[in-house]
Amino acid sequence: MATATGEGQPKLKLYSYWRSSCSFRVRIALNLKGLEYEYKAVNIVKGEQRNPEFLKLNPIGYVPVLVDGDIVLSDSFAILLYLDEKYPQHPLLPTDLKRKAINFQVANIVSASIQPLQNLVLLDYIKEKFGPEEILPWVKYHLGNGFAALEDLLKIYAGRYATGDEVFLADLFLAPQIQSFVTRFNFDLTPYPVLARLNEAYSQLPAFQNAMPDNQPDCPSSSTS
Repeated sequence: MATATGEGQPKLKLYSYWRSSCSFRVRIALNLKGLEYEYKAVNIVKGEQRNPEFLKLNPIGYVPVLVDGDIVLSDSFAILLYLDEKYPQHPLLPTDLKRKAINFQVANIVSASIQPLQNLVLLDYIKEKFGPEEILPWVKYHLGNGFAALEDLLKIYAGRYATGDEVFLADLFLAPQIQSFVTRFNFDLTPYPVLARLNEAYSQLPAFQNAMPDNQPDCPSSSTS
């Protein structure tokens, strides 16, 4: 659960941007594990990730960054594996070796073959070099390819959630990516019935819903409400 800045803060701090799907993954994990943390907003649209103080935490200038006492970690994959080792409540990986490997495979498809291709830095580059009209065709093509691959894979392994009837690492990568696909880019999930069903299942889980972009303190609608 995120907390406001003030006295009696938990030692965990999450540097996050409300719409960042990478930050979203980590927020879900923190919620699932019942860990309180201080939410430190980084406005990447305004370029706050390039401030010298933030670059001391993550020299590449991306969110999320997790601070746990004297440990500073960036990259959502590294953060999630660290959290799972240090805080074993609600494990993020199954004990079954095959399903553990599938969780890594799904997470890697999202983190390496889908999410980077919709990154704000890349989309701004496309806009500048080729024009804003090229952004949606680019995103639709690349995200569509990734979603088709996930759909085919998860037809085999999905239960109530991505790799069975418990929430694991794959779900933490899928939920933010599906949410971005639907709400940020207004794409239709109809061609992906397994992913659509998973999206509905995630909508019933408080740990996921509390981590949603619209529920973060730096979401523009939150700051004006």
